[in-house]
Amino acid sequence: MHRPILSCIALGALALAATPIAGKDKSPLPKELPPVFEAVVNCRTLTADSDRLACYDRSVAALAAAREKEDIVVADRATIRETKKGLFGFTLPKLKLFGGTEGEDVQEIETTIAAVRTAPDGQAVLTLADGARWRQTDGADQFARPGLKIRIKRGALGSYLASIDKGSYVRVVRLAQ
Repeated sequence: MHRPILSCIALGALALAATPIAGKDKSPLPKELPPVFEAVVNCRTLTADSDRLACYDRSVAALAAAREKEDIVVADRATIRETKKGLFGFTLPKLKLFGGTEGEDVQEIETTIAAVRTAPDGQAVLTLADGARWRQTDGADQFARPGLKIRIKRGALGSYLASIDKGSYVRVVRLAQ
């Protein structure tokens, strides 16, 4: 597995830990927080100012050390959304790493084409602005070229459809980097 994908998974894991849990029965998030994070939260229960400050100093130092070792990652919802967009087109297991519900999944992306090459079978391989590579699997030649806008959306049965410069849709598949 490539390091960027591992980083995204780690990012999602911390997002689960850092996201507030609204309802016990409705939340897709784990009920237990990582111990290093829970230690910081538990400092609030101390009533003596000096004890509470000492607890915060200890637990925040441990949290910072865990972050430096990449044992824990902090992410906000905007970062999680961008991560989901970056993973769009890959088939990943349903691990609920990014929290939320199924309805929050990315259904389509819109970006620009950065590069185009032709595969041996004559179909186009498109590199998008974010570096993602997609390969056309059927349909007519779309005359793709760098700078044109592209929209890729989920199709039926796990497929993906791309429209270049508001043209007709063709089937595409995401390629591993």
